[in-house]
Amino acid sequence: MRFKEKTVKSEVIYKGRIITVKKDDIVLPNGNSAIREVVHHSGGSAILCEMDGKILMVKQFRYPYAEELWEIPAGKLNEGESPELTAIRELEEEGGIKAKRVEKLFEIYPTPAYNDEIIRIYQAFDLEKTQKHLDEDEFLTSEWIEKEKLKDMIYSGEIKDAKTVIALLAVLDK
Repeated sequence: MRFKEKTVKSEVIYKGRIITVKKDDIVLPNGNSAIREVVHHSGGSAILCEMDGKILMVKQFRYPYAEELWEIPAGKLNEGESPELTAIRELEEEGGIKAKRVEKLFEIYPTPAYNDEIIRIYQAFDLEKTQKHLDEDEFLTSEWIEKEKLKDMIYSGEIKDAKTVIALLAVLDK
């Protein structure tokens, strides 16, 4: 049996710079009605960068959690930009590293119950040191961290960001 829900009415509740929130009236597979609240997001890319046995990490304040989080470099897709180019751009902006080649590891749906965001995770290769050039409203530090320490940081709860945990575990367990 296939479970599919049919949208019968859709209303934009909020349209912002980064997200759009919609309230949809739907019909369930059994014919009953329900409401779905959906956050639409353009999606993003994250990039795992390893050099000399260390992985580039960034630490930045994340307002919804009111704390600084360790993450791999990442950012939202700009209009018309491919996910691959987003990953390359973010690595240079946040880490001062230019990747001449990237490979897509996988994509994740971070919060599928109410959000349609897709994050594509890449790994960087053929690296060249350049300069960081953060966005005007972006404040972060970057640090190269030993792979073994990162595993400890995950299991101690020091690294909480889902995309980062997934990307790190994928390469640390190889």
